[in-house]
Amino acid sequence: MNKKVEEVFEEEEISKSQIKREAEALKLIGRQLVELNKKQLAQIPGSELLFHGIEVAHKISGKHEALRRQIQYIGKVLRNEDVDAITAALDKLNNKHQQLTRATQNLEALRDELIAQGDTKINELLENYPTLERQKLRQLVRQANKELKTEKPAKAAKELFTYLKPVCL
Repeated sequence: MNKKVEEVFEEEEISKSQIKREAEALKLIGRQLVELNKKQLAQIPGSELLFHGIEVAHKISGKHEALRRQIQYIGKVLRNEDVDAITAALDKLNNKHQQLTRATQNLEALRDELIAQGDTKINELLENYPTLERQKLRQLVRQANKELKTEKPAKAAKELFTYLKPVCL
């Protein structure tokens, strides 16, 4: 019976090195939070204690050691926070440009599919976005196909993209 109890304790033990690595990771997250401005911080989920610590860190300037200690404190506060939600929000803020690029590429692909597939794709799109006008979509797709066949500049395809952008992006 003693052996079973010892085995359970051995499985649950976390090494000192692992604890230090986790604390260092939390301090890095804390440093990233301190580098954000007020508008960006408003998008981060967290407690009042965390935001108070970040506010104090913003006030500390030019005092390297004081800032280091404050970031260490923020790391300590982060132990009781939902770190996954905070890191997800940080990733979202840091990768905004990439997300916009990806969304634009998806919209361009949608436009190309509309031009290639015609009415079937238009009907599918209207099921997902009922605020779009069927007549306008069909007209723009028809014009884009005509321009494509006559090898003219893709004016209608650009118009189709700008028509879809506010609704589908």
